[in-house]
Amino acid sequence: MVQPHEVFSAGVVVFRPQRQVLLVHRARYDDWSFPKGKLDPGEHRTVAAVREVEEETGLRVRLGVPLARQRYEISGGRTKVVDYWCGRVVGDDDVSGYQRNDEIDDLAWVDLDEAAERLTYPFDRDTLREARGARRRTDAFVVLRHAEARARKSWHGDDAARPLTSTGEQQAQALVPLLAAYDVREVISSSATRCVDTVAPYAASLGISPWAVDDLGEADATGPAVARAVTDLATTIAERRVGGVLCTHRPVLPLVCEALDVPDPGLAKGAMLVVHLRQGRVVATEQHP
Repeated sequence: MVQPHEVFSAGVVVFRPQRQVLLVHRARYDDWSFPKGKLDPGEHRTVAAVREVEEETGLRVRLGVPLARQRYEISGGRTKVVDYWCGRVVGDDDVSGYQRNDEIDDLAWVDLDEAAERLTYPFDRDTLREARGARRRTDAFVVLRHAEARARKSWHGDDAARPLTSTGEQQAQALVPLLAAYDVREVISSSATRCVDTVAPYAASLGISPWAVDDLGEADATGPAVARAVTDLATTIAERRVGGVLCTHRPVLPLVCEALDVPDPGLAKGAMLVVHLRQGRVVATEQHP
């Protein structure tokens, strides 16, 4: 449960291939740290992490594996709670043209050994130590349960055509920045309306249509068929080096998780499991409402 004295922030330990990490210098505190910042009201922590990096550095990043949560005391008897992820820049990682300001007056790509010395706080050095072991690039395979749909007992048409409720439509919209945080570019879904419409807003933001697959539907899903769909998507995201999302139904999720060789977390409607893959191997998972 959230305590009134807790202040929540999110950030990213951003790496680039030259064994370097991105650090920022805050003028107000005269310290070197990782880009991070407080969550806006109602903002998801993954979205806040990506937003804060872009605001502080001008760089757009994609999230990799999650790191251990930081907790430390700040002024007023409060506790700062910071969630971190490893991350990579999407696009150009040049910061030479960065416009310094009153908040962040310097930033730099720093060699890993030097970064351990430059970081001001012991808890950031601990985070860097953890992140060094997880810094190799991963690709996100997002397993998504469809958003809230009309109840079966109140729907008299074909079950596959059962639509989202207004709450489900809001959930679908809220998924857009969450999926973007993992640089999802491949969108696959059960052909059922409630699944397609769950990922449609995100697909529209990319200018594409979801790839609708009958074999991911409740009526047609079998172990071999689902395994083929999972393998095809995992292969595609590995080749393209992007994230992918697969949206399906509660009864099909165990088959998807079995194909990925991860435990079935029993996702709520509109919730997602992020499986971080490296060369087809699962290196981390995380779950988000």
